[in-house]
Amino acid sequence: MEPCSCDTFVALPPATVDNRIIFGKNSDRLCDEVQEVVYFPAAVHENLREHLQCTYIEIDQVPETYAVVLSRPAWLWGAEMGANEHGVCIGNEAVWGREEVCDEEALLGMDLVRLGLERADTAEKALNVIVDLLEKYGQGGNCSEGRMVFSYHNSFLIADRKEAWILETAGKYWAAEKVQEGVRNISNQLSITTKIDREHPDLRNYAKQKGWWDGKTEFDFAATYSYLDTAKMMLSPGRYCEGYKLLNKHKVLARPSRIILNKNGNITFETMMEILRDKPSGINMEGEFLTTASMVSILPQDSNLPCIHFFTGTPDPERSVFKPFIFVPNVSQLLDTSSPTFDLEDPVKKKPRFQFKPDRRHPLYQEHQQALEVIDKKEEKAKTMLDNMRKLEKELFKEMESILQNKHLDVDKIVNLFPQCAKDEIRIYKSNISS
Repeated sequence: MEPCSCDTFVALPPATVDNRIIFGKNSDRLCDEVQEVVYFPAAVHENLREHLQCTYIEIDQVPETYAVVLSRPAWLWGAEMGANEHGVCIGNEAVWGREEVCDEEALLGMDLVRLGLERADTAEKALNVIVDLLEKYGQGGNCSEGRMVFSYHNSFLIADRKEAWILETAGKYWAAEKVQEGVRNISNQLSITTKIDREHPDLRNYAKQKGWWDGKTEFDFAATYSYLDTAKMMLSPGRYCEGYKLLNKHKVLARPSRIILNKNGNITFETMMEILRDKPSGINMEGEFLTTASMVSILPQDSNLPCIHFFTGTPDPERSVFKPFIFVPNVSQLLDTSSPTFDLEDPVKKKPRFQFKPDRRHPLYQEHQQALEVIDKKEEKAKTMLDNMRKLEKELFKEMESILQNKHLDVDKIVNLFPQCAKDEIRIYKSNISS
């Protein structure tokens, strides 16, 4: 198993059902790290002299930021994955290569995820935001809450209602690939090869200067900036290859006549959840590094339909509930998935950093962990609890599908949608603990 490993997926027509774009990500991090699901409303920033404090550094603020919902390690400012009110979704991955990783504090890849969501209303604009910030501030700093320094470069999968972009970085250098149909995934390796739709202006010259590329052969980003043999990349047993196989397996499970006509695929949001829950492939990780949170989003190409974003907020998607969130005005705060705050006493904010680790468990996380302790010892209780969790989930899926099919949104109910789902999930856990 690769350490600190994540997997991010996107499926676009014609691989999907009902002309939707489906985004999904597993966030795989240290097993004791708490991940929260939080909402931040849109905001206007009149005093641009005030800088924005990210995880480690301050940067310039912008006049306006969009509403975002984020799944993030509770100790930092940025996010592993999330979405904004305009239907933009972003997930990031740790990547390493020939370019040295900087340990100095700069923007984390997770900061760049949140900044892209807060500042862009399309996938390509989010890409622009990220690469501009990368050029100005750089990327670097400890990516784990602890005294062990763990740093990496980042790749990103950015999607909206129309298209997706893969953005992969090596220090300040980057390459981007546009995805307009079919399926694509990223994991903990550079995956852009010769199909490069946008790139850092000095990407190739820098590679020539370093002796990584002769300037004559066809430029292959992954081969040049990492140590990968890209011809063997799709044959390796790693998670990138396994994720690719799972996506394509589901893509071609459509009815034969439809495959031939290339009119429709078979991937739904439930398919994406099935992929994220897959343990034999390693996509759903176990051990010292495990899947600490998961996200799946439905991005209808019809702008009259709402985007729906599902989050677990708990480890192991196989033993968690995917709960829906929809952007509407006056969304209720997500209290049961929000971790405690420690203000200036937070060991992340005080230097020297990480002198101790506070208890960051939010209410849902606490109940989830207690329930797992009980069911790990009692097989009958485990079955009952999991059956109740899947029943809740199926009811939610049916309700969300009805919204998409009937184009009717009860705004008064939706403002409390995610918080109510979290309470229903907690109720299931408590009933199994007490019985």
